[in-house]
Amino acid sequence: MGLLLPAVGVGVALVALGLTGGLAPLGIVGLPDPGWLTRLGLPAVQVLRDLAAMVTVGALAMAAWCLPGKKSERGRGLSTTQSRLVGLAQATASAWAIADATLVVLVYSDVVGEPPGAPGFWNQALFFATGIELGQYLTWGTAAAVVVAVGCALVRTTGSLGFVTLVALAALWPMALTGHAVGTLGHDEAVNLQMLHLVGTAVWLGGLVGLVIARRFIDRADLVAVVRHYSTLAGTCLALVTLSGLLGAVLRLRQWDGFLSSYGVVLGLKLAAVTALAVAGWWQRTRLIAQLAAGCDRAFVRVVLLEVAVLAAAAGLGVALARTAPPPPPGSDQPLTTAQSLLGTDIPPPLDAARWFTGWSLDSLFGPLAVLAVVGYLAGVLRLRRRGDAWPVLRTLSWIVGCLLFLWATNGAPGTYGRVLFSMHMVQHMTIATAVPVFLVLGTPVTLALRALRRRTDGSMGAREWLLRLVHSWPLHVVGHPVVAAGLFITGIVGFYYSSAFETSLESHTAHILMVVHFLASGYLFAECIVGADPGLRRPPYPFRVLLVMVTFGFHALFSVSLMASTSVLAQTWYALVKPLWGESLADDQYLGASLGWGLGEYPLAVMAVALMISWAQADRRERRRFDRSEDRGGGSELATYNEHLMRLAATIPDNPERPRRLDALTQADPDPPSGTQREDDAG
Repeated sequence: MGLLLPAVGVGVALVALGLTGGLAPLGIVGLPDPGWLTRLGLPAVQVLRDLAAMVTVGALAMAAWCLPGKKSERGRGLSTTQSRLVGLAQATASAWAIADATLVVLVYSDVVGEPPGAPGFWNQALFFATGIELGQYLTWGTAAAVVVAVGCALVRTTGSLGFVTLVALAALWPMALTGHAVGTLGHDEAVNLQMLHLVGTAVWLGGLVGLVIARRFIDRADLVAVVRHYSTLAGTCLALVTLSGLLGAVLRLRQWDGFLSSYGVVLGLKLAAVTALAVAGWWQRTRLIAQLAAGCDRAFVRVVLLEVAVLAAAAGLGVALARTAPPPPPGSDQPLTTAQSLLGTDIPPPLDAARWFTGWSLDSLFGPLAVLAVVGYLAGVLRLRRRGDAWPVLRTLSWIVGCLLFLWATNGAPGTYGRVLFSMHMVQHMTIATAVPVFLVLGTPVTLALRALRRRTDGSMGAREWLLRLVHSWPLHVVGHPVVAAGLFITGIVGFYYSSAFETSLESHTAHILMVVHFLASGYLFAECIVGADPGLRRPPYPFRVLLVMVTFGFHALFSVSLMASTSVLAQTWYALVKPLWGESLADDQYLGASLGWGLGEYPLAVMAVALMISWAQADRRERRRFDRSEDRGGGSELATYNEHLMRLAATIPDNPERPRRLDALTQADPDPPSGTQREDDAG
């Protein structure tokens, strides 16, 4: 296994590049040639880097999702098999970091056409690693791999294992930025698809390697359960890899004749490998698991090793694709405008009333996530209905509205025009940060998931177990504290718009994704503290919630008003470069954006206020019913005890000897005075 992966991957990559001409010396076409070491070493090291990253991520995912843990006094500790897989991930993460650092040198050599060791090479390579975007991505990848390796060394519990697994998944992002997605006009969409493709392939391949290692150290009965868990995970990865690969192919090959090019041939071989893996996975799930449970595991091991070899070959073909230029799309001979080179797409048409609803452009990351959120929620509701449990229709509608708003904000007009018009960016920000979280929180997704997801009984951590671990974790309780959540919600606006972060989010695809995630997460935490009903967070008393809403949305309004009065234009350099000919002046557009931000904060506030009042009234009714039931069970003892307490308090209050004379007279007067007499105070 240790030699099978690199040998197959490197061999397939070099053969494919040899057939497509990717290993030919560049000197024969009049370009500077970096030498044979770079021509052969660059694809070989890239394959080794990709395989090391995939095994790291897959082994951690296998340990966190499929293998049972061990109970300990301080919490859930790692089992022996989990510890072995974490040790494997630590070793491969170290190899990942070394390969990425080597790639910095080889990629620079390939870019400038100089062999390593040429005069002044190392100083320029250092500048490339720190000052040029491509080199920075490779440097970030090296640093991320080092963080994963150190994290694996510190893992002691399943909670820390889950955190390191998430870090390892995020560490794949620099690889997506430097993959064969780079260079297309739809750069951002291609990077998103490449990331999804890497995640699916990594969990699939690394999980297989982890499965081969785990079978030696666990009982057969536990092994069958582990294989079933992994089979479900691999099926999800198969769908992810297939869909992202097909969409990426359509994005790069705009015409049918492109499939007959060298790039199309290599892509076809990779699709054939994925198809073979799908067949093997189906056979494994329908036939081999039953044979494994019966005690026959030879066929199972052979199929798993075959899958590992095919996945390694697919990784090699992926590197060959990264080194092979796709056919140029129609119109590629025309030079790109400044706006096209910055946006990665064409300037959208003029924005009118109709395009607020028809101006759509696919976001290949947030679009599928919004659709999957709706599908997953409805699947949970249907599961409850099948077993006879009810689920409120208003919660379902609220969740669907929130997901549709998020889909519109990221794929509709705000996402299409947000990078060329500040006003539409503000619409996107207010929708994601204020409106979407309120509707999502009112859908109570955590409660639905805990009721719909199946509980695991074999000691492993599935979706339900990880969700419970998350909602009861101390980091969530810290950031979910009402004051902290409101602070993040408020300070995030100031820190974002009045610093370089705003312009960076317009220039960088990575920063844009982080912006969306931050606004959505901070808004969700704040809304959960105010009107949420899911378990996990401790919510303040209702009067304090009202105060938080007033302060937070008041600050939002103050920010919008101050922006309306401002004479300086935010991100002026960026918006001046991408300003459409049909747009208003930058100052007028910013004033419009601030006005829209002020106005769009009103309807989420109204929804939150209504939900808060209803929740407050329902809480009072529940408290009254609880008190009435308690009194019925206790025969009114609590109320009697309270009345006795009031009587004792009254008995301890001394009489006041200086009471008003009029009061004394009234209390001592004869209630029925004789006829014909008058009281002293009524005389005259």
